[in-house]
Amino acid sequence: MPVADEIVSPIRRGAHDIALERDRVRRKRVYRFAAFVIAIEVYVIGSALLNRPLVPPMPQIDPLILVPVLFFGALLLLLVGTQLGSARSPHVVYRPEQVDVRLDDVIGIDPVKEDVRRSIDLFQTHKQFAEQMGGTPRRGLLFEGLPGTGKTMTAKAMAAEAGVPFLFVSATSFQSMYYGATAKKIRAYFKALRKAARTEGGAIGFIEEIDAIAIRRGGMSAAAVATGPFDAFRVPHVVTNAVISEGTGGVVNELLVQMQSFDEPTTSDKFVNWFIARANLLLPAARQMRQRKPVKAPILLIAATNRADSLDPALLRPGRFDRRLTFATPDAVGRRALVDHFLARRSTDSELEDTTLRDRLAAATNGWTPVMIEHLLDEALVNALRRGSMAMTYADIEHARITEMVGIGQPVRYTEAEERLIATHEAGHAVTAWLAAPNRTLEVLTIIRRGDALGLLAHGDCEEVWTHSHYDLRALVQIAMGGWVAEELFFGQTSTGPAGDLASATRTAAQMVGAAGMTGSLISFAATPHDLVSAVLSDAQARAQLEAVLDDARSTVRRLLSRHRHLVEALRDALLERHELIGDEITAVLESAALAQQQMLEREEDEKSAAVAAGAAAQAAIAAERLRVA
Repeated sequence: MPVADEIVSPIRRGAHDIALERDRVRRKRVYRFAAFVIAIEVYVIGSALLNRPLVPPMPQIDPLILVPVLFFGALLLLLVGTQLGSARSPHVVYRPEQVDVRLDDVIGIDPVKEDVRRSIDLFQTHKQFAEQMGGTPRRGLLFEGLPGTGKTMTAKAMAAEAGVPFLFVSATSFQSMYYGATAKKIRAYFKALRKAARTEGGAIGFIEEIDAIAIRRGGMSAAAVATGPFDAFRVPHVVTNAVISEGTGGVVNELLVQMQSFDEPTTSDKFVNWFIARANLLLPAARQMRQRKPVKAPILLIAATNRADSLDPALLRPGRFDRRLTFATPDAVGRRALVDHFLARRSTDSELEDTTLRDRLAAATNGWTPVMIEHLLDEALVNALRRGSMAMTYADIEHARITEMVGIGQPVRYTEAEERLIATHEAGHAVTAWLAAPNRTLEVLTIIRRGDALGLLAHGDCEEVWTHSHYDLRALVQIAMGGWVAEELFFGQTSTGPAGDLASATRTAAQMVGAAGMTGSLISFAATPHDLVSAVLSDAQARAQLEAVLDDARSTVRRLLSRHRHLVEALRDALLERHELIGDEITAVLESAALAQQQMLEREEDEKSAAVAAGAAAQAAIAAERLRVA
């Protein structure tokens, strides 16, 4: 059992503090309402006993006086309303029953979800955790990660699971053209958050894209705040745009102050304490009255950002954002769970019940976020509708995936020579990948224009990997060189087509030379503030190593394709005929060509063996005839 679970589980046996506080506030609200109803009844009964009207008669006012008074009153109301409106909090409140997601709907990020559950448990038992165990409950969570990884959805699910209001606001909504209005809106938001927490027994606030108002202030570096024993040794972050306006600095300061104001006294407490303080001035020290202490408001503030490195360091210290949770793209197991989750809610063909196809789909979406996978399946449904079907097939999903990866096909009328050149170029890439990198899967091979590419080969790792070896990177350089070498072998010259391939090969080779230490030098140009490729090219020794890597890859691919010209020719002819090959269609052409070549070589070997045997037999017959004649 994890340590955090051992901490929370003893507290979890009792009633949650949120539920107890909500019930206490509900009873208090009922008592107030009952007192109000009783007061009205007393007034009605008293008026009836005294024979007085319930509503006093309205005084007679001259219309000539009433109209100007109403006009100027409306102007005054408009002026005051404009000022109040500019400082109004822009948040939206969602009740727990309005949120349609739960933590069970958050799929593919199990490590983060476990920490989120512990945060909810601590939030619901904050009073017991503080009073019985002496701990400080978490007040702030920072969600960081790529767009579409489930940050907002997880925050909503937390509010629904905790059963408290969810105050959602976008950081850009705080921004205003009026000086000082942004800080007023921030104060109004936190005031509303405290009020909701005290009224409902707890509240969760969520600020979307907080980097819009919490960017690092001028002169603040990442090393300004140390949050761990080794953080003091970190290299300060280089701020390329350190000129930050005074208004931005004021907004960040206001946000920092408000994040420390969760336990601020209420208006009634301030009013009572003011009278107590004045009365204590007249009383001796032994008879001083105690002022009201502020009640800790059960608040959990969550913020999401895609640029956590640009936030002000003061926000990231404990006491403000106590926990930073990184939402990474899901791994193979997480993607497989996402595929099952999304397909269960969509109309699918019976073939998609096959676990093999679902595993293949999970493997083919390596690096995709949950939103991207959901959008892929929606596009697959669109493809099914175009076919006139109400259920999508795996072919619909594959077609949608290709479109998402390489764009919509834009057929171009090539000349016959240009079409043959492009087909040969792309076939060279595919054959090199098939021969030099068997650990990669060939996904799409096309000579249909997609985006800026007249043709392309899409390939990926067969299995999910997080690191690449020297062999892997060298194979990527060789694959990039495949089109260039194929043009040279079949046409005797190259075109402008391989320009992008050479750029890709140079970047990969620069990583081998200047960052990974794969060519003998242990110097990392990644430690410099310059671009890696520029740093490698500007160093004479590193540039020579880079040239050597590229030249070795070209020589290797030339020998490889020279021995397997038949594979390039077979794939080229298939592309000229069908224009686009997908997945197994590519490997089927290559395997068929390789088998045909092997069979031809075997026939030639058999024919050669038969010819040798026939020659030997003839020689033996001649020798026998000579012996007979002799």
